[in-house]
Amino acid sequence: MLGDMIATRDSYGNALVELGKEKDNLVVLDADLAAATKTGVFKKAFPDRHIDCGIAESNMAGIAAGMSTAGFVPFMSSFAMFAAGRAFEQVRNSICYPKLNVKIGATHAGISVGEDGATHQCNEDIALMRAIPGMVVINPADDVEARAAVKAAYEHEGPCYLRFGRLAVPVINDESSYKFEIGKGVELKSGKDLTIIATGLPVSESLKAAEMLAADGIDAQVINIHTIKPLDEDIVIAAAKSTGKIFTVEEHSIIGGLGSAVAELLSEKCPVKVTRIGVKDTFGESGPAKELLKKYELDAEGIYKQIKAGL
Repeated sequence: MLGDMIATRDSYGNALVELGKEKDNLVVLDADLAAATKTGVFKKAFPDRHIDCGIAESNMAGIAAGMSTAGFVPFMSSFAMFAAGRAFEQVRNSICYPKLNVKIGATHAGISVGEDGATHQCNEDIALMRAIPGMVVINPADDVEARAAVKAAYEHEGPCYLRFGRLAVPVINDESSYKFEIGKGVELKSGKDLTIIATGLPVSESLKAAEMLAADGIDAQVINIHTIKPLDEDIVIAAAKSTGKIFTVEEHSIIGGLGSAVAELLSEKCPVKVTRIGVKDTFGESGPAKELLKKYELDAEGIYKQIKAGL
């Protein structure tokens, strides 16, 4: 059953505040977007540990790198387009190459940024970040998972990329029983006919699509891959052996993201048919988020239709 609607960018800000109460060495850097990235709530709670670096994301990466060498655990925050895109070279060379303990909180990822349009709808960030040696890439599906991911990233020694969304999504996990572990996928629904492997925003839509498939007599397994790197190879291979039909779903380009990671793994270790559902080789456009998800077939109906066509 799907619960309250909460944007994972809100989860990010709230998790930082809760963690900040316990960890004096946690600092937050932002690039003049604290209201949008929701790090403003951390700034209000801990003004001395929040640094607004201005619209200078590359410089922010350098500042975060330097602070990490002085014993701080920096969370550098901006839109995915700027944190992963504009600052790519500094993230690669100043943070990941020396294996520094910096966390990147990237909000407003994917086409659900909506009216901000193609320039701000980053559908390439997972591809960019997972290509960097040593980078952990996390894309949580709901509020419970996002807050748990922030804490796990803090505990992890080394660079982490955390991907958050602007659009509110339903809570699908029970906080009292949910356990987050970097690199471990979660089976949300068992099934014998095919497997849907989803990440981020489309996870809840994939659960709805599975219900639509069930009405057609198709029993779909649904797996949530919150950590794209390192990928949970065991759960993916087990699913491939069990159902023999894999459909990946992501609010990201089908090039270089979850679909590519799954296809790369299975082509080597358990060759089965893999159908990648996501943003095709195209840019987004300006428009209401829900209408864009429908147009790009990343809502439940679109996922359902693409799976039926791929069987």
